[in-house]
Amino acid sequence: MSHKRIPKRKAAIAVGGVAALGAAALLLPNANASQSNGDAATPRTFKSNDVSDVASMLASQLGDAFAGSYYDAANKQLVINVVGNNSNVVNQIERAGAVAHQVQNSTAELTAAAKTLKSDASIPGTSWSVDPKTNEIRVTADSTVTGAKWNTVESTVKNLGSGVATLSKSAGTLKTFVDGGDAIFGGNARCSLGFNVTAGDGTPAFLTAGHCGVAAAQWSDAQGGQPIATVDQATFPGNGDFSLVKYDDPATQTNSAVNVGNGQSVQINQAVEAAVGQQVFRMGSTTGLHDGNVTGLNATVNYPEGTVTGLIQTDVCAEAGDSGGSLFTQDGGAVGLTSGGSGDCTAGGETFFQPVTTALAATGATLGAGDAGAGAGDAGAGDAGAGGAVDPSASAADPGAGGDAVDPSAGAVDPSAGAVDPGAGGAVDPSATASDAAGAGTGQNAGHHTRRKHH
Repeated sequence: MSHKRIPKRKAAIAVGGVAALGAAALLLPNANASQSNGDAATPRTFKSNDVSDVASMLASQLGDAFAGSYYDAANKQLVINVVGNNSNVVNQIERAGAVAHQVQNSTAELTAAAKTLKSDASIPGTSWSVDPKTNEIRVTADSTVTGAKWNTVESTVKNLGSGVATLSKSAGTLKTFVDGGDAIFGGNARCSLGFNVTAGDGTPAFLTAGHCGVAAAQWSDAQGGQPIATVDQATFPGNGDFSLVKYDDPATQTNSAVNVGNGQSVQINQAVEAAVGQQVFRMGSTTGLHDGNVTGLNATVNYPEGTVTGLIQTDVCAEAGDSGGSLFTQDGGAVGLTSGGSGDCTAGGETFFQPVTTALAATGATLGAGDAGAGAGDAGAGDAGAGGAVDPSASAADPGAGGDAVDPSAGAVDPSAGAVDPGAGGAVDPSATASDAAGAGTGQNAGHHTRRKHH
């Protein structure tokens, strides 16, 4: 079976697998519209993509009084934690349309506590992040942390003092997910492509997990196929989990859209900062589309391979093969790349993501600078004309639609089925060849997400 590179075609981004109906039904166009009632003392309603900018502005203005922020999704309000009862500070927050919430722990105190955890409790299988809703550090230990290791973590948390940190036990095992998914293949690993980007030198590229970039230097869109992209930069473990992979053919045209299954896509408009309380969607080739909420920022995760800092913590599930996959918002904001976690999509658990904004800054890449209008001439899930809207009545997991446009038994593409398995719902133009299916500008990405578990 031969597989050619993706010449002068549109590489749709990083998705595959069967999407979950529940999450797909939530992806409605023009939802969470921002409103303002004109009364400076009455809280505004915010779109989740906008709260990080306002929170950052207030953080710089309030100085030491600022103790974190989060998004109240039920009321669509931005909550700002403050230490002390300074009326000037409260007025400043309210003038910005946010809600002031008095708390005990300052940002400096929580930062100092996190440093203590890093020095005294960096044990594989543990993680921690700041939860601004409780104004505490949330520490989690997985099932491998027992005996003396558990005692060390427990005593460290206790010594931080009352109301500073909480410790909980996870039934799963904290790990990266490097062995599944219908997307990209490198060496013996399979990962999910995250977002197509433009590298600093103007060439087409994509972002995926750093542990994927460390695992193999070259990546293909099909198992055993010819490489289509080469790792340019990779960070893992350390200050993040991200890699920039450049397409070998400089004529590759990249499309910024996430295929969410059943011929639907969400156009990606910009990279956005995560906010605690924000609703997010994750797409991966192993488990498809799932949604949840951001629960912590600047998380530290102690994987067996080493410690990774600066991650986003969520309650969105993921499994092996989803690594590197896209975390995004309802209105087209690119939030993160799947890193790792514990649990699965049956029992649940926590999942960590590399912030896209940090990965772009570190690699010098830009998002959305490619062919933003791609898709109008291509049939299928990557049609940018879809505007990011998903038909709420459609079941992405409908067996007739087959959300997965790639036959999982055939690597990335089924050579006996033209561009895709005929039972897969035709997410790829049926006139395309099997080797073109991955990069034909449809919603199926240049390689989907392989059935490996890359969180």
